[in-house]
Amino acid sequence: MREASSFVPVEVADIDAAWLQQALQPHAPGAQLEGIEIAEAHSGTTGRARVLLRHGDARLPRSVFVKLPPFDEGQRQFVEAQGMGRAEARFYGELAPEVPVRVPRSFHAAHEDEGRYVMVLEDLQAAGARYPGASDPHLAGFVEGTIDAFAALHAAFWGSPRFAAAGDLAWLERRSRSYGSAAPLVRFAVERLGERLPPASRELADAYVPRAERVPALLAEGTPTLIHGDAHIGNMFALGDTPGFLDWAMVSCAPGMRDVAYFLGGSVPTELRRACERDLVARYCKQLHAGGATLGPGEAWRQYRLNLLTAWIAAVITAAMGSH
Repeated sequence: MREASSFVPVEVADIDAAWLQQALQPHAPGAQLEGIEIAEAHSGTTGRARVLLRHGDARLPRSVFVKLPPFDEGQRQFVEAQGMGRAEARFYGELAPEVPVRVPRSFHAAHEDEGRYVMVLEDLQAAGARYPGASDPHLAGFVEGTIDAFAALHAAFWGSPRFAAAGDLAWLERRSRSYGSAAPLVRFAVERLGERLPPASRELADAYVPRAERVPALLAEGTPTLIHGDAHIGNMFALGDTPGFLDWAMVSCAPGMRDVAYFLGGSVPTELRRACERDLVARYCKQLHAGGATLGPGEAWRQYRLNLLTAWIAAVITAAMGSH
C-alpha cells in the first residue's frame, strides 16, 4: 500500500481507495474504505475531483474534494512556476487550523519542491454551501459579513513576528514581495482588448505601465498580516450566514486592506460599492480594533484607494485572457 505521506498523486487516476484510506488515517485511525467513485473531475488553475467514499465508519465523510495540479501540461507548468499549488497545500497543511475564518476542512495536504501537490478537503457541496453572486438578494449582508471575516483573519496575524526571516511564515513574506508589478500582462491586455478596453482603463494603463516597478513598494505600505490574496467572490462561499474562503493559492503576507479593496473593487456591484464603501472601511477598522489591531480611518481610506488598483489589474488581465 502506498503511504499517503510519501506519495503525491498528479492525475485523477492516481487517486485510489488505498491512498485515500491512508490520507484519512490521522482523522479516523483504523478506518477502512470499501471503495471510491470519482463523481466529477475538471481542471483550471488546479485539477479538481469530487470523490464519493464507500464505508461504514461514522468518523469519515461520505465524499471529499481532491485538488491536484492542472490536467493541462501548459497550465501545470505555469502554476508550478508561480508556486501556487505548493502555497495552497502549505496553507491547508500548516495554517488552516489556525485561521479564525471558515475554510474547507483539510483532511490531508502534501507538496513537493518539484511542484507536485495534493489536498484532500471537505466537500462543500455536501455541507450545503451556497455561492453568492452579484445578483444574490442577500449580497449586502454577505458583503458586511465578509468584511468582518477579513478583520478577524487579519487581526489574528497583524504584524506577526512569524513573517520575519527566521519565522515559520517567512515563505509568505518572500513570495509577496513583487505583488503589483504586472506591466507585461497589462501591456498584453491593452493590445489584446484594443478598442474594447474602456477609455478610463486605457488611461489608467498608460499611467500604470511606466510606473509598475514602483507599485509593489506602495502596496506593501502598512502593517503586514496574513491575507487571502485572491479575495474575489468566486473564491467565497456561505454556510448559513457565515462567509467562507476557498482557493488559497495566492495566500500572502501584506497589509490587510489589499483583501478588502480587491473584494469591494472587483466583486461588489458598483452602485452598492459606492453607496457603502466608506462605511465598510470604517467597519473593518472597528472590527480590527475589537481583535486587538489598530488602523486609523484616514490611513485605512488611503490604503483602500491605493489597493483598488489590484482589482483593476486583475479585471483587465482576466478580460484579456478570456478574449478571443
